[in-house]
This record gives sequence, structure tokens and C-alpha cells, in this order.
Amino acid sequence: MLSVLRNRAYRHLFTAQVVALVGTGLATVALSLLAYDIAGANAGAVLGTALAIKMVAYVAIAPIAGALAGRTPRRALMVAMDLTRAGVALGLPFVTQVWQIYLMVFLLQAASAAFTPTFQATVPQVLPAERDYTNALSMSRLAYDLESLFSPALAAALLTVVSYNWLFTGTTVGFLASAALVVSAVLPKAPVRERTGGIYRDALFGSRLFRATPRLRALLALDLAVAAAGAIVFVNTVIVVREHFRRPAGAVSLALGAYGAGSMLTALLLPRLLARVSDRAVMLPAALALPAILAATAAITAVAPGTATWIALLAAWALIGAAGAAVLTPGGRVVRRSATDADLPAAFAAQFSLSHSCWLLTYPLAGWLAAGAGLPATALALGAISLTAALAAGALWPRHDPGTLPHTHTDLPADHPHLTDAHPLDGDTGAWGHDHHYVIDHNHHRWPQHA
Repeated sequence: MLSVLRNRAYRHLFTAQVVALVGTGLATVALSLLAYDIAGANAGAVLGTALAIKMVAYVAIAPIAGALAGRTPRRALMVAMDLTRAGVALGLPFVTQVWQIYLMVFLLQAASAAFTPTFQATVPQVLPAERDYTNALSMSRLAYDLESLFSPALAAALLTVVSYNWLFTGTTVGFLASAALVVSAVLPKAPVRERTGGIYRDALFGSRLFRATPRLRALLALDLAVAAAGAIVFVNTVIVVREHFRRPAGAVSLALGAYGAGSMLTALLLPRLLARVSDRAVMLPAALALPAILAATAAITAVAPGTATWIALLAAWALIGAAGAAVLTPGGRVVRRSATDADLPAAFAAQFSLSHSCWLLTYPLAGWLAAGAGLPATALALGAISLTAALAAGALWPRHDPGTLPHTHTDLPADHPHLTDAHPLDGDTGAWGHDHHYVIDHNHHRWPQHA
């Protein structure tokens, strides 16, 4: 897996991703402490609203950013977003009002919503070989999981010698370092964009791509299945650990660590597995495992707490992490397979936006259900959503899903460059037929009916 780091451009991009993630992790801890200083006992409500603002920024900004990424140099866009994030982080220590927190969070996450899909669209061009790209996806998953464990520990260590405001300085340094690394990376020339139209049309293209491509519709359903299971981990772990099991605060980190360990182990195993079987054969069974794990979670939280059920909960969290990684990590391969190189920014931006809309739905649902109906009912309800989404994905994603599809054109003139290798169909219909790797683009507006 580490062999991809021999590629200088990817090595710089990956390092930029890692330092930016660490900076974001430090900001998360510092923002919690800042909210407590400003809002006191209402800090939880402030942070909950900030999380909602983050998701809204992701959902709303990413498609526009994808359109911009198709029109501007990607390196310049990523560097501009890193500098924006650094500037916002530098201003956070001077915040004194709750509304200022909300504004700064929106600006910070809007920049992230522009940076991340652009980064995701650049990596497959830096690493065009399928094996290398798969390794890169696994390394990205490992980076996210390690950051969730490393950043809080680093923040705790720093807080023993400095005030939390200095953590924002660490965040600023992380984003500036990320910008410098992106500048130093020699990136391939962006593909020529053949679609016409304005930014608004480009912003909508990614959503149209998902609507028209069966495997991408399935990917969105899979994202919902993972969000339903992941929400109970991220929203309810503290309740499960502290209220149900009556464990100390440190046990919350242990439970979240079990989730991260399951995810990281899967990320390490996936490159070898995906070299042997298809994305569909990995992602669908993993998604179908999630409802069963949530049903087990309902049973665990419905009985009296004890050592056995505590161990069972840690195992369930690890399995949710493993299954979630098995679904999410290959997602980049599915997106890459379903768009032209020039349309990858729009495709990844749509995936980023739509997947976070799933979390925007399941996060508050997990919180409200736990408060009103209890943990077992919450696990069962989220399990039902996860099962429905996984079954829908299986129905939407054809078992036989070749990249090359025979299809016809009736809307292109006979001398169109795209019809160079095409043949006229029988009868005077003006229809031409050929086969090639099929994606939705400016020449192909809908999926072939016989596919």
C-alpha cells in the first residue's frame, strides 16, 4: 500500500491531507472549549447547531465548488481554500459571540467543501493505475481514522502546557503547511472540459449524473445505509457508555477507538480484496451486515449492563466501523468509473454533497430518537433505515455491470467526431450504434435502456 508514496505528487497531496486533518482535529477540540467559555451550559446546543451548519455548508457548497473546479486550475483552488481555512482559524480566538462561532464555522466548512472534492478528483489523475488508486483510497480512510484518534490526544497533550486558543494556531499552521505542499506538487494538466453552459448548469450536472447512472444511485443508497449505522456511533456513544453502562469518561474514547480500529483494519485489507472481487461484491454484503449489527445493538442496550454486554458493544462498534469502511472506501472507484476525467470534480462534489445530506438526516434522528424513545428503539429504527437503503442499493445496482455498453445515437450528425467508429443501423432512421466505456456526459444524456 505504501508504494504509492513513491509518486512525488501523491506523496505531497497525501501529506497535505494529513496535516490539514490534524489541524481540523485540533480546531474541533478548541471550538468545544470556546463554545463552553461563551455559552456555558448551553455549549452543547451551540455545538449541535455548529454541526448542522457544517453539514448544510457541505451539502450546499460542494456542487458549486465542483463547478468551479472544472473551470479553474485545481491547484490554485485547493491552495485558495487552504489559505481561507487558515485565515478563519486565525480569527477564531477573537470570537466573543455565539453568532460569530456560527459564521466562522460556515466559512471554514464551506472552504472544506470546496477543497475536499477537488482533492478527490485530482488523486485518480495523479494515480491512473487502478491498483495504485485503490491503495490511495485505503490510505485516505486510514488517515481519517488515525486523525480521529491522534488529534484529541495531541490536543490533550498541548493543553497541559498552553491555553486552548493556541490550538487554533496549530490549526492555522496545519492549513498553511497543506497549502505549501499542494503548491509543491506537480499535478497533471486538467482534462479539456467539453460540456458547455454556466456554473449553475455545471453545479447541477453532478446530481444529474447520479440520477442517470444506476451504480451511482446505488452508491447514494449505500451512503444512507452507512450514515444510519454511523449516526448511532457518533451521536449516541456518550449516552450508551455514560448513561447505560455507567462507565467513566475514558470509556467513551475506548468505544470510539473500537469503531476506528474496525475501520482501519478493513482499510488495510481492502486493496488485496478488491484486486480479486468487484466493488459491488464487497460493498453490498458490508451494507447488509449493518442492519444485523444494529439489531444486536438494540438487544445489547435492552438488557441490564454487564461485562459481557460491554464487550459485545465494543465488538458491535468495531463491526460498524469495519462494514462502514468496506462500503465507503471503494466509493471513489465507483465514482471514477462513472464519469469522464473532465467531469470528476462535478462527480466527486455531488457525491460529497449527497452523502453528507444522508448524515444531515441521520444525525438529528439518532439524537431525537434516543432522547424520546430510548436506545433500543433508536438502534432498531436506524437499522430499519439501513436495511431499506441496502436492499435498495442491491436492486439499483445491476449484478452484471460492465463498463462497456452497446448503445445508439439518434441526436448526433453523421459526421460528428464521436461517431467515428460507429455504424449505421438498419433502415433509414439516422441512428448509429457502437460500444465503448459508457458514462453520462455531453454526448450521452441517459442510461441505455437495455443495460
